[in-house]
Amino acid sequence: MVKNILRYTNAFTFSRTSLLFALIMLSLLTSCIPNRELVYFNKKVAEDTKYVATLSSANPAPIRIQTDDVLAIVVSSMSEETNALFNTLNNNSITTFRFSSNGGGNQPLGYLVDQTGEVNLPIIGKAKLAGLTLDEADAYLRNLLNQYVKSPTVNVRILNHKFTVIGEVARPGLYNLSDSPTNLSEVIGLAGDLTVYGRRDNIKLIRTINNKREIVQLDLTAQQVINSPYYFLENNDIVYVEARSTKAFSTERSVQLLPIVLGVASISILFANLLR
Repeated sequence: MVKNILRYTNAFTFSRTSLLFALIMLSLLTSCIPNRELVYFNKKVAEDTKYVATLSSANPAPIRIQTDDVLAIVVSSMSEETNALFNTLNNNSITTFRFSSNGGGNQPLGYLVDQTGEVNLPIIGKAKLAGLTLDEADAYLRNLLNQYVKSPTVNVRILNHKFTVIGEVARPGLYNLSDSPTNLSEVIGLAGDLTVYGRRDNIKLIRTINNKREIVQLDLTAQQVINSPYYFLENNDIVYVEARSTKAFSTERSVQLLPIVLGVASISILFANLLR
């Protein structure tokens, strides 16, 4: 009986050791990504501190109103009637797609900038806003309203600017673009960061300017990327994070090694049964 117990124990130990060996071999054969390729802003230049201290400030171009923009125009004045006339479209909403990973939501109707660059406003009528910054639009509408109401304040915001993030990120999707400058690092954060397979040294930004598409490569491992004119996003930009070749290779190799691992496990179990 003692002999049988020893034989069973040896068989169990052999089986367990074989399985452990197979798992170790699989993990060793799986490709590893160097840590330096996962770190942002790690490519330093000579006299790094001095270089960073002398970087020219990255000043993004101010957002300008374009045709097909949907604007929220909020008016405040001493006249409640005037306020109500202007703010109706800001308070009433339609059910539409929300530019985020959360799905649908409600968006204010807003004021559409037509193909002539104008919006049709209560009291004022047609007002050309295309080409103006938000601050310029505020001042322009305030001057027009001064003719009708006393001491008005105007706040203009864009409702439908957006950008898209696709590829090797945690949450790819369509997102709202804020009226305040939004940079590439913030975009990556909104999308839940890159996966380990995302190429941080080759982020592609696709931008449409005057019906022509530009494709720009940005290296997030380089510190000087923050000085690129493409570091700040614009309306309808597409950010594409390319996958490393190691992802496809790793997946393919894992699939190829799976039968081997299963075979080793099966043989181990077979030997364990024979040794009983």
